[in-house]
Amino acid sequence: MISAPGAKNPTDALIERLGALHPKKIDLSLDRLHRLLDRLGNPETRLPPAIHVAGTNGKGSTVAFLRAILEAAGKGVHVYTSPSLVRFHERIRLAQKGGSRIVDDEHLYEALVAAEKTNGGDPITFFEITTAAALLLFAQEPADILLLETGLGGRLDATNVIERPLAAVITPISIDHTEHLGPTLEAIAGEKAGILKRGAPAIIARQEPAPLKVLERTAAKLGVKTFISGEQWNAHEERGRLVYADEDGLMDLPRPRLIGRHQIENAGTAVATLRALSDLRVPAAAFEQGMLRADWPARMQWLGSGKLITLLPKGSELWLDGGHNVAGAMAVTAALAEIEERVPRPLVLVAGMLATKDSEGFFACFKGLARELFAVPVPGETSRKPEEIAAAAKEAGLTATVTAGVEDALKKITALPLEAPPRVLITGSLYLAGEVLALNGTPPA
Repeated sequence: MISAPGAKNPTDALIERLGALHPKKIDLSLDRLHRLLDRLGNPETRLPPAIHVAGTNGKGSTVAFLRAILEAAGKGVHVYTSPSLVRFHERIRLAQKGGSRIVDDEHLYEALVAAEKTNGGDPITFFEITTAAALLLFAQEPADILLLETGLGGRLDATNVIERPLAAVITPISIDHTEHLGPTLEAIAGEKAGILKRGAPAIIARQEPAPLKVLERTAAKLGVKTFISGEQWNAHEERGRLVYADEDGLMDLPRPRLIGRHQIENAGTAVATLRALSDLRVPAAAFEQGMLRADWPARMQWLGSGKLITLLPKGSELWLDGGHNVAGAMAVTAALAEIEERVPRPLVLVAGMLATKDSEGFFACFKGLARELFAVPVPGETSRKPEEIAAAAKEAGLTATVTAGVEDALKKITALPLEAPPRVLITGSLYLAGEVLALNGTPPA
């Protein structure tokens, strides 16, 4: 989302140019991408076995656990996620000996040029043409597994050109992107269910009853075997450990490295997926190591070093989370409550959001928890003005102040009359999270 400091290199310049493609706005369809992939020789038919992941919240974290476990088992893993935080390159990870690497400039540039040249100026969205480039890269380099995260929805998402996935994973579904996916949980679930394919097991995280019914109905029509949280498997925390259970037995695992009780469910979903795919032969030790190795930036990430912490009073804590919907806010407040139990501190929010999000509902989750909120602008055309963010926060019962940006907000926090150094959470948008990591000098590795 944010280019590296200094002059743009050819890859960054090309990505910026592709961002202006027509249609620029999201227009869910598979026809344009199928046409381009046909011209490219159908790389989507030459991929490693793919685990396809959709859902509203927890997709990226679940993919992070899957990657960590599979790599601990010695598997070569390609990964496709979105959005990126600091540089587009983060979306594409390629398998290599001993782990995986973010795609380098040279290979990404070649794939993007090939996709752009082959498309020949025909209408196509940014996500579609960059997905085509990613599939080219994944088809060219060997790997044991491809982890493929949907960008938006499922049924008409560009990643759904994969016809025979190894498995389909559905993380928790909640209200988000209603302008594209529909206004109800049932409508959104119907779109997410579009990644279910005959012959591929469906691993379903804990859901509200309404979306679960839609997923079960779709799976039944396709004859898909389901592995549902709370039915065929369960994951919970017990005495600081993750206890996983399914019909094949119990697993006593380390508590996940990623912070928050919601990560227990995300980790459990990853474990359930790999246990359902018994042919992969993942050893128990790999599950244990995966819990401790999984890393996913901007999800309750502690910023203990870098430029920004120096702008706060000595002894302060600085946290970053890209949550941007009500379900995400609820997960974050639960994580904060857990941290507060160990070390009490006054909570201060720095928040920015896009205009398409339910700002008031998001901020209502922090009522009674946050002492103050500082509203900041967010990069992007659809961002909400800080004045609007502050107004929404006040409607939700919070005290809010408009600021010029993140650094200005952190400096203003030093003037607050607090009884102890604060716990500061920057939240509300992954676009904002990317800006923060860039400002802090700590982009994803």
